[in-house]
Amino acid sequence: MNIQSINPIDGKIIQSYKEDSEDTVIYKIADTHRAWLNWRESDFTQRAALLNNLADQLYKERDNLAQLMAFEMGKPLKDGAAEIDKCASVCKYYADQGTDFLKDQLIATEASKSYVSYQPLGIVLAIMPWNFPFWQVFRFLAPALMAGNAGLLKHASNVPGCALSIEKLVLEAGFPKHLFQTLMIGSKAVNHVIADPLVKAVTLTGSTEAGKKVAAQAAGLLKKTVLELGGSDAYLVLEDADLETAADICASSRLINNGQSCISAKRFILVKEIEKEFTTLFMEKMKQRVTGDPFEATTNLGPMARADLRDELHQQVQRNIDMGAKCILGGQVPSLNGNHAFYKPTILTGIKKGMPAYSEEMFGPVAAILSAKDTSEAINLANDTVFGLGAAVFTKDDALAEEIAKTKLQAGSCFVNSLVKSDPRLPFGGINQSGYGRELGLFGIHEFVNIKTVYIQ
Repeated sequence: MNIQSINPIDGKIIQSYKEDSEDTVIYKIADTHRAWLNWRESDFTQRAALLNNLADQLYKERDNLAQLMAFEMGKPLKDGAAEIDKCASVCKYYADQGTDFLKDQLIATEASKSYVSYQPLGIVLAIMPWNFPFWQVFRFLAPALMAGNAGLLKHASNVPGCALSIEKLVLEAGFPKHLFQTLMIGSKAVNHVIADPLVKAVTLTGSTEAGKKVAAQAAGLLKKTVLELGGSDAYLVLEDADLETAADICASSRLINNGQSCISAKRFILVKEIEKEFTTLFMEKMKQRVTGDPFEATTNLGPMARADLRDELHQQVQRNIDMGAKCILGGQVPSLNGNHAFYKPTILTGIKKGMPAYSEEMFGPVAAILSAKDTSEAINLANDTVFGLGAAVFTKDDALAEEIAKTKLQAGSCFVNSLVKSDPRLPFGGINQSGYGRELGLFGIHEFVNIKTVYIQ
């Protein structure tokens, strides 16, 4: 069978790739394990130097990689370039900080010497999505390699070119051959990889349902997993917020990556005093985004990654309308040249409990507005979800904002007067149906190591 790369602008096949056979996958796993046996003996200085080389390779290839993302999943060129820069930054971050994060931690006990040592596990399998085809991989790859692990990548089937380019970048940076490899396989073959005894851990970014399946299999094999899953992030706008700034930030968050981001704002919870004014401002900000060819410099909203995803999103929108929601912007498949996977910015108001936009993730450029009578109800609405990835609150009351973010909102990342984003320096991940474990920062590099106690009498 072949894995195809399809242009979301016009639906044409860019390239076909031969899927790895079961035997090929077994050989790749064995090759990666052999490479790891040597790599685990490398010192921190060597690992850091290669990570810095990898960052340099990313900067060198930035424009080409941005074009590849535009072709395979519709990301505007300037957004693709920014994604590559972020990948380089996470490589440099762990090159700079990894030694301190992984150095032995002396613990005073009755022993003559006792300490905690951080030792690599082996092969980490990464199952990654298409929406940030480089960043999602590098935020696992950089800490995993710095910690002395090896990596196998099962990327989303619609971005095979991106997957292979990452393997090429790692090799060109000077890392040992086979230490990191891409598996050209479909989702049905993943369970065989997880079951392989040489694979020690799994990290997945994707849907909640995919996460449950992977977690169940890995748990049965007692293998460590980190899951970053779906989200329906709530942004609370309180009565004293700077509405102009809040509207701009909210629109940017909702439309980032063509609306296809787990941590983008999806539910906008407005207290009644500012609901009308904010909605007007928000709608204007959403209208200002230019939908079009991702290769054009003026475009800030490209197509969705696939036509079937656009169609599923449109069906969700229609279900909300059928149940009483009002569509005040968009809500229609646009008549654009090619028109393969485009969907214009959409705003739904009057969202109530029981409607899809209240409880489901809307993975595309669709905003759901909910009304709250006061701050307390806004918090309750924000937390009335199975998800728990991110949340934000907008208010000029700094003390109140920090209290809400720290103790009231139930999510892995809570931001004040800012859009929720990932940062190499800060731990990132969710709770509830948004997954478990953390990526990035100190906590991210400690997820896939053996935290070993050494005790010398």
